[in-house]
Amino acid sequence: MDKKRSLKQIPVSIWALGMVSLFMDISSEMIHSLLPLFLIGPLGASTLMVGLIEGLGLATALIVKIFSGVLSDYLGKRKALALFGYTLGALTKPLFAIAQTSGLVLLARLMDRVGKGVRGAPRDALVADLAPEGFRGAAFGLRQSLDTVGAFLGPLLAVGLMLFWNNDFRAVFWVALVPGMLAVFLLLFGVREPKRHRGAKRINPVSFINLKRLSVSYWWVVSIGAVFMLARFSEAFLVLRANQGGIPIAYVPLAMVGMSLVYSLSAYPFGRLSDRMNHTLLLSLGLIVLTASDLVLALNPNWLTIAVGVSLWGLHMGITQGLFATMVADTAPDDLWGTAYGFFNLASGIAMLIASAVAGLLWSSFGASFTFYVGGFFAVLALLGLILKEWFMGRTLKNFS
Repeated sequence: MDKKRSLKQIPVSIWALGMVSLFMDISSEMIHSLLPLFLIGPLGASTLMVGLIEGLGLATALIVKIFSGVLSDYLGKRKALALFGYTLGALTKPLFAIAQTSGLVLLARLMDRVGKGVRGAPRDALVADLAPEGFRGAAFGLRQSLDTVGAFLGPLLAVGLMLFWNNDFRAVFWVALVPGMLAVFLLLFGVREPKRHRGAKRINPVSFINLKRLSVSYWWVVSIGAVFMLARFSEAFLVLRANQGGIPIAYVPLAMVGMSLVYSLSAYPFGRLSDRMNHTLLLSLGLIVLTASDLVLALNPNWLTIAVGVSLWGLHMGITQGLFATMVADTAPDDLWGTAYGFFNLASGIAMLIASAVAGLLWSSFGASFTFYVGGFFAVLALLGLILKEWFMGRTLKNFS
């Protein structure tokens, strides 16, 4: 009953934003779940190239968020920027279908991720604007959960179409345009922006006075988010690991389906839990689960170890991703939420670029198992950092008491 009451407290526009994310993720994951195989197979690219494309794509999206976030604070408008970003993302899908070289795939990926970057910070700030007091974690968890439903429906649809069209990558990529455009129309007609963002007094979000308003607690969230990204490289390597397990190529995207299903089922409950539970404890739990995932995936690949490893990876995502969004909103002023999400994602983007490029290099040089062991090592280092931080804070408070 409590869960039903909390869901009813979430505004319709947040549900609509979740559905927008769902459709766009179906579109994106239909391509993303097959892209590493498309690059290595028909296009003849190396795993290092896969890592670079994924790292540059993800980093581009996260870095662009800082500019769109600042702009959304300055203009006092979130929806228009989000709409532009979703439209750009949808219109880049045909480029993957016509690509004959990895260079065009890289260009398409970068353009697609620019769209993601433009929409990301304004959308997150819009969720924070719309969420009722005391339900912020639940609101972010719900949007993330619906987003991730799309993330497992996309690969599932890709598997079905690959079987139906006898492994025709390009035909699947063309179909991905349809849910992308549905997301654009739903955002245009289904989401209402809060009135206070219409005609509000403009501020300069990056002025020295306003940047000083971002607290030490906020910058700690930015720092720990970057460390998390160093410990967690691109999910493209989960697809490659599944391919090593002897799974038929058409079924390889099921690895992403499994990860996303666990992610979707766990995101809302842990988001709701974050409204009531210590955030550092939840982050520590997420790191423990990520470490376990890396260790399992480092074992000899077979369908069982891959299933367990990607499920743990998805659980880690469900625990931490909505939580970080909540922590940013909790530690930053509401008129600087777009800027705050922008800086958070800038730091995360740089870390993701480093992590994915290093993972691709390690995979090419030392193999898959070593790559996942290194990922687990960074996760343990991040966990030790959280423990030391809590110990130091406890000692400091004790000295002042």
